[in-house]
Formats: sequence, C-alpha cells, structure tokens
Amino acid sequence: MLNTVYEILVGIVAFIPALAANPGAVLAGGKGRMDLGKNFIDGKRIFGDGKTVSGYIGGILLGALFGFIVYIPLSYFSLFPYDPGYIYLLFASLVLSWGSLTGDLLGSFTKRRMGIEKGQKGNIVDMWPFVLVAFLFSFIFTPGFFLSLYGNFIDIILILILTPVLHRSVNIIAYRMKLKDVPW
Repeated sequence: MLNTVYEILVGIVAFIPALAANPGAVLAGGKGRMDLGKNFIDGKRIFGDGKTVSGYIGGILLGALFGFIVYIPLSYFSLFPYDPGYIYLLFASLVLSWGSLTGDLLGSFTKRRMGIEKGQKGNIVDMWPFVLVAFLFSFIFTPGFFLSLYGNFIDIILILILTPVLHRSVNIIAYRMKLKDVPW
C-alpha cells in the first residue's frame, strides 16, 4: 500500500511540467497571435486573441524548465521508477509542456466553435484538453516514461479529478496578480 501511495505521488509530481506550462504561457504571452487574427471556415476566430506565439513557445519552455528543475531531485534520489537519465527527463518535461499547451489550443479552438468567447467560462473545455493531450503526447513521444508513471491509470484519474481545483486556484492567483482579466 505504501509503495502504491509513493508511486501515485511521484506520478502527480511528474505531471508538473504540464501544469506549469499554462501559467508560463500567461507570463510569456502577448506577442504574435497564434491564429494571425484569422477566422475558421465557420466564420469564428480560430483561437482568439488570448493565444499568442510568445505564450505558446514561452509556456512550453518555462513549463519544461520548471518541470526539469523538479525532476532533478526526483532522479538524483532515485524516486522515478527507473533512471532514464537527465537528457531524457528534460525531453519528457518538454513533451508534457508541449502537449499541455497544444491541448489548451485545442480547448480554445473548441470553445470558439461552441460560441464561447475569450474570457468566458468553458468549464471542462478549459481544463481537460490540456491534461489529456499532455498524456497523449507523453505516451507517443516518451512511452517508457509514460508507462512507468501512468501505466496503472490511477494517476491519470487522480490528475483529472485534481485538475479543476488546481486550474481554478492558479487562475485566481493569476487574476489577483493582474496577469489575467478573469479568475477562471
């Protein structure tokens, strides 16, 4: 039982790059609209003004860097299920961040199709796409890392349950810091 709790905690901590990428995007954002201000075939914006190239790239890099900083002691103290090496851990951190922000873009695209404008609540569409795409990218690009941490699916379920609470908390903090216009 203790071993299972330990594995679950390591899996949750290992997901930090995906969680850190979104606040990183807010910090780095503002330059160069991802959709170039263009509309999709339905006449609605592709992503909206809130998705920028600087936010996407900066968020990926900041999420990956923050995640890698967290991964160093996990690896040093042999807390990962296996020792993939620092280069692989940096890559795994980058993949989770990239997947997270790509999922966020997918969520934004979906919200525009549903008629939900920038700044309006999207509930599940705001939260789960970044988690699911981060897991998908991890499974595709770092399968050993993914299966060693998330192969039992318990962590995936817990992260999906915890995401709404974490997402809301981080957004409230960003709103109070005047980094976001709305607290969701």
